[in-house]
Amino acid sequence: MNSEHSKKKDTLAANKLYMVLLCFSLSLFLLPLNGQAQEIKASPVAKQLSENGTATDGETIEPGGQFTGSAPMEVEFTSNVADASSTLRYEWKFSDKTDFSSTLLSRYDEVVTYTFTTSGTYYIKLYITDTASSVTYESDAFTVIISESELKVPNAFSPNGDGVNDVFKVKHKSLVKFNAVVFNRWGQELYKWNNPEEGWDGTSHGKAVKDGVYFIVVNALGSDGIKYNHKGDINILRGFGSGTTGTTGE
Repeated sequence: MNSEHSKKKDTLAANKLYMVLLCFSLSLFLLPLNGQAQEIKASPVAKQLSENGTATDGETIEPGGQFTGSAPMEVEFTSNVADASSTLRYEWKFSDKTDFSSTLLSRYDEVVTYTFTTSGTYYIKLYITDTASSVTYESDAFTVIISESELKVPNAFSPNGDGVNDVFKVKHKSLVKFNAVVFNRWGQELYKWNNPEEGWDGTSHGKAVKDGVYFIVVNALGSDGIKYNHKGDINILRGFGSGTTGTTGE
């Protein structure tokens, strides 16, 4: 009886030892397997914050989408990673090549804001790497097209309060510097502004100037390096409605 009892005890001990080894072996095997199989899930987007130095309505695009407009254009790129961890490495690559054979610059944050100040076509991709497992993610490219610069200066407007052509404004694209000054016939400065989105309402020091001919000087710089130096007349015609505006370009 003692012998049978000993065998039974030995068998039970062997079973316990076998189960412990089996569990330990599975644990070692599954951890690296899970790490390698983990997928990076991201839904990156790009949001236009401003164009021509003026805030926009915040249009948003996904990879493969495109923004087209004038400089300076500010765009926010967001990675939108599900279950983000500290082992993820982010890289936003900016290129002027569709195949990304060369890179203009890189940024390494989850959210990146960049202002495009030079005319041209740009492609932006997001790359994410899990440094713990070497799993990688690559997005399709966002496209940003910045138009060539342009400046056209009107020669008349009618600030009569009818809601039509009440403010003198230039027509422009991709200007990174701008300055305009209005003078009277004696060379006295009446009004000036340095934002091409703004203009002149026909007043000086809070008072409306008389109808007649005034002189304007505009100096500007395009995002493509083109310099604009315009000198010309402005006709104030309050007795006229729409249709009185002419334009002159450089």
